[in-house]
Amino acid sequence: MLRLAPILLAVLYGLVAWRFAAWRTRAELDARSRPLADPALAPVMTRLARALDLPRLAVNLYDIAPVNGLAAADGRIYITRGLHDAFRAGQVTAEELASVVAHELGHVALGHTRRRMIDFSGQNALRAVLAAFLTRLLPGLGGWLAGLATTLLAARLSRADEYEADAWATALLLKSGIDAGAQVALLEKLDRLTGTGGAVSAAWTATHPPTADRIARIRGNIARWAPAARPPALRPPAVRPPEPRA
Repeated sequence: MLRLAPILLAVLYGLVAWRFAAWRTRAELDARSRPLADPALAPVMTRLARALDLPRLAVNLYDIAPVNGLAAADGRIYITRGLHDAFRAGQVTAEELASVVAHELGHVALGHTRRRMIDFSGQNALRAVLAAFLTRLLPGLGGWLAGLATTLLAARLSRADEYEADAWATALLLKSGIDAGAQVALLEKLDRLTGTGGAVSAAWTATHPPTADRIARIRGNIARWAPAARPPALRPPAVRPPEPRA
């Protein structure tokens, strides 16, 4: 039993960290977001909702400056104030912004958002177990190696999710009658909009695939699906986004 104690403690640590991270994220989003209410975006949002056989899409505006979108574990969809500001300034079109919403809906429909929270707890537990084991073999390096191993695993899973969400979004845009080329157009603008200047993380630790690879895959999907106007069947989000809080 004593031999299992480190593993049990690691699992318990992972669960506690997961619960705390979920609580902290939800509290942050609740405190700094409000319903997105922009009449200029209503037509594209209505198209997305109809394609999913939903009465409406409940999209929230997250009050932070970076240009981004995100999906919470409970299925709520957010775009950032930075992205909305770029739309109002004419830097991003309504269709391009809709492609971000479609991408985040893909994460929800494909179960990525909930799985990431579970993966987070598992990765914390794995990190703790590896650190305890490797530190005995390599004092001073064990913790660092354990962190690197779990980071590599998380990055690989995240990149796969991004490709899947891109494909789901392309299919949704085509079904909605929205030009799926908006996905490509937005990705081509990302460096300028985010201020990265082309700087990217090392390929093996990056959580998103290279932009050029994403664009190539999206263009390939458009070429396969658009001529027949029959994109693959879509699943509505597994957790339908709840009505945003007032």
